[in-house]
Amino acid sequence: MKKSLLIATAVLTGSIGFGQELTSKKGFPILPETGDYSIGIDATPFLQYFGQIFSNGGATAPTWNFLNSTQTIVGKKMIDEKTAYRGILRLGFSSTNQKTMISDATVTTAPTFPNLISMVEDKQTVNSNFIGLGAGLEKRRGNGRLQGIYGADALIWSQGGKSKYEYGNTLSASGTVVTVNNATTTDFGTNLTTDTYGNSARVMESKSGRSFGVGLRAFVGCEFFIAPKISLGAEFGWGLGFQMTGASLTTTESVGGGPASVGEQEIESGKSSALVLDVDRNAFGTGNGALKLNFYF
Repeated sequence: MKKSLLIATAVLTGSIGFGQELTSKKGFPILPETGDYSIGIDATPFLQYFGQIFSNGGATAPTWNFLNSTQTIVGKKMIDEKTAYRGILRLGFSSTNQKTMISDATVTTAPTFPNLISMVEDKQTVNSNFIGLGAGLEKRRGNGRLQGIYGADALIWSQGGKSKYEYGNTLSASGTVVTVNNATTTDFGTNLTTDTYGNSARVMESKSGRSFGVGLRAFVGCEFFIAPKISLGAEFGWGLGFQMTGASLTTTESVGGGPASVGEQEIESGKSSALVLDVDRNAFGTGNGALKLNFYF
């Protein structure tokens, strides 16, 4: 009787130890440990790769993608084996310049061989920025490879942009009148328009209305550890989000009136705001509804 009791106690102790210290055949821990960091990426390219690898069409190499198109970095730190702090970050700033050469409208005589046509420069400068910050707390349940997760995130974000144009040919009400529907002004795709009187106009500066938003979401999901400290998971969220967008401002330049004169107009758009209480109101990328790979280290 005593011998049977000792054997049962040993088996129970061993099973408890195995549940608490889940390891691979080589002794590496399967589950994340206190102090581990994690980063999450989109799992879809990898699943597509393995799904197509034996097809007649073959498979393209998987890519390391953000969790969604908002391109934010999502990470977390395990403060104990069942709790993690979550962080969300995107800081994006860009400035793009485009320059083109165009014929000088003030030169009316054709060049003689081998002289070149007199040229001036048009320039477009586009600036944009996006700032996204988030923090959250994640809890988990389960002792095996399958782990349930739940918690909440708080989010804040802002974005805006501006386009500016400089033209080599100036508009003139007399003498050489440079219009915007011929080759004397470069068409950058968004800079040729009309003024409020219907005259051809060109944009000097365009500022988009700055957007600002905040959000709070609760989430629930799961992770399955397919290898030591590598999991395949997904989550869904529900929460409250508010965003407001300021007025955009466009400055145009045109020739009109009688007698003709050069004039500028500043055209302002309306403002907008939105308040939403719904599922998956995650503004920038902790992976709501998406399959993701998590790496712990």
